[in-house]
Amino acid sequence: MSAQLVLNVGIGAIFAAIALAVITLASASIGRAGVAKALETIDTVYAPGSAAAAEEKLGDRFRPAAQQMSALGKLLTPKGAGARLQHWLDYAGNPVAWPPERIVEMQGLGLLVFAFLGGLAAFALSFGTLSVVCWVLAGAAFGFWLPFLVVYDLGIRRQQEIRRRLPDGLDLLTLSVEAGLGFDAALAQVAASMPGALSREFARVLQEMQMGQRRADALRALAARTSVRELKTITMALVQAGELGIPIAGVLREQARQMRVKRRQLAEEKARKLPVKVLFPLIFCLFPALFVVILGPGVIGIMDAF
Repeated sequence: MSAQLVLNVGIGAIFAAIALAVITLASASIGRAGVAKALETIDTVYAPGSAAAAEEKLGDRFRPAAQQMSALGKLLTPKGAGARLQHWLDYAGNPVAWPPERIVEMQGLGLLVFAFLGGLAAFALSFGTLSVVCWVLAGAAFGFWLPFLVVYDLGIRRQQEIRRRLPDGLDLLTLSVEAGLGFDAALAQVAASMPGALSREFARVLQEMQMGQRRADALRALAARTSVRELKTITMALVQAGELGIPIAGVLREQARQMRVKRRQLAEEKARKLPVKVLFPLIFCLFPALFVVILGPGVIGIMDAF
């Protein structure tokens, strides 16, 4: 009995320490609540000096806690995960609010917070000691990998948006080139006319070329930043056309024709998949209710008869 009491006291002390760490980190987050302080990159580039002096001093006071969280996240991150994280950040468009350092910091914070919540839930449900430990470990793992899952979801959604907008963007690019605009001017026209992720990628290509990068290198970088196979094919065709001296208008026209065929094939593929997708809700949701309505009175009558 006394050993069990000592064990419970020890587990309670561990959770008290975790709670103290979470409260400290929450205070650090409050100190950095301003947009200018939380996103130091934006503050430096777009609004230097916009944060008040009191906010900067408060943020500096709690900056060691954030650095400790970053160190904890780096310590537990597997080797090679940083490169994969940057890869998916490129897919997600490198959101300004999610630099790699902030994601690592959120990993350490999420590990502590969800570990505490998992242990608290286990205590509330009156589980045993082994179950409490399992809940703590599961919560820590979930909190640690949650920022990666968020970045992965952002990347997938953005690539789907690029795939949806690519046929229209390619048609507009082809029309602009055939109307007499140069390739760079046509890219600028598409970037200014079409909202969305595709126009931002074209704008980034233009910016890289204006900074002195070769067009072929900028297009190769665009292909590396996307998982859309059609966009990779188009960029590689444009690179080869530029290296071989082939007119870009003809290449764009052929690629636009192929994109229209591809879009029609994708629509037909989704239409063929629809009956299979409808089958499961039909069997598991509609048919049981229909059987209850049709056969229910008969079954009740048979049970009364016997």
